[in-house]
Amino acid sequence: MKNLRVEIDNHSGFCFGVVYAIEMAEEILEEQGYLYCLGDIVHNDEEVNRLTRKGLKIIDHSELFSLKNEKVLIRAHGEPPSTYELAINNNLTLIDASCPVVLKLQNRIKNSFDKDETIYIYGKHGHAEVIGLLGQTSNKAVVFQDISELDLPSLPKNITLYSQTTKSTDKFYEINEILRQNGITVNTNDTICRQVSNRDKELRDFADKFDKIIFVSGTKSSNGKVLYNVCKEKNPNTHFVSNPDQIESSWFDQNDSVGICGATSTPMWLMEQVRERILTF
Repeated sequence: MKNLRVEIDNHSGFCFGVVYAIEMAEEILEEQGYLYCLGDIVHNDEEVNRLTRKGLKIIDHSELFSLKNEKVLIRAHGEPPSTYELAINNNLTLIDASCPVVLKLQNRIKNSFDKDETIYIYGKHGHAEVIGLLGQTSNKAVVFQDISELDLPSLPKNITLYSQTTKSTDKFYEINEILRQNGITVNTNDTICRQVSNRDKELRDFADKFDKIIFVSGTKSSNGKVLYNVCKEKNPNTHFVSNPDQIESSWFDQNDSVGICGATSTPMWLMEQVRERILTF
């Protein structure tokens, strides 16, 4: 035995938007034994598999199109207006678990669009939340995930800037500064979720306290990729895993201190399983 000291970060785990969606799903699964969900309820395969075993049925938009007279859960990422229109036409009951932070952002973007503002959204192309945000603008807003995608000299001189809720605050303000330096007047809307963005600093502090860090996240989680890199920058001995089976004994030395942390889409039960696995070494 390597006599490892293992601690789970108590700030890691589901954000309140994900907790809300999963609680709603489990309540209905308890009542009727099954529930349709539009897209993965959370970007974590282990948690999706757990809920699938309870009767959650993950569907995509093409399957939604042919579904009628059923209940369908809208996950925390939110949906564009077209989804709600389809639900009315197909007599679907939507269980709307959209995160309140995302809904507020959707409303703000819709108001900007109604005022004919030129809208740019800092976000990941094709991400579920971003698709919902784009829908508020009839898909006319410009989405970019890096400033290098924008041809700065040809940009309008006045733009309204929003951000996907899970993006880096530092990066968002860096983008703002670059736009301003290029003579662009920016109506800045900081719509980043502080429960997510505050984890940057919390994780830096956490990663600095241990010999080794195990970062637990699903591979589909954008937030997970960002937070993993935060840990890796602070502590190079950081390893990314999606489940306990991926952990290797060779990562640890005798008497190491090990910190376990994760994304806003990582369930606490999974981090606990990771801890149990490490303690076997």
